[in-house]
Amino acid sequence: MKVTDLVTQFAAPIIEQAGCKLWDVEYVREGAERFLRIFIDKDGGVDVSDCEKIHRRIDPILDEKDPIAESYHFEVCSAGLERTLKRPEDFKAFMGSPILVKLYRPRNGLKEIPAILRGYEDGKITVEAGKETITFEKSEVALVRLRVEF
Repeated sequence: MKVTDLVTQFAAPIIEQAGCKLWDVEYVREGAERFLRIFIDKDGGVDVSDCEKIHRRIDPILDEKDPIAESYHFEVCSAGLERTLKRPEDFKAFMGSPILVKLYRPRNGLKEIPAILRGYEDGKITVEAGKETITFEKSEVALVRLRVEF
């Protein structure tokens, strides 16, 4: 089982008990360091005290279960205003929202396309970019995240 799946299993109920929702879990290498990050969300937004409270509750369980053999840093973070959309339910929850689609290969000379999310089905993303409606195959898309407009 992947580290992120294992952490998700035991962290989700703890996060819910604290009045928040688990948004994502990532285990990444950045330079020589490894990071286990849990991203949380709640209605009205997450603040530092939410992150601290959840960190204090999950840290001893990580020590007990020891899901990662090597040394790592553990962080609990807000999902953020410009959060990444990954799961089908993420796309459904933010239908009609401004997004940024990052592509593996340029389309019409662009690798990043600001758009409005209009559809999601079987991994395909349909957006409205200007006056054009575009559907991207899952294999074309490197990342989709919410976009804050000022």
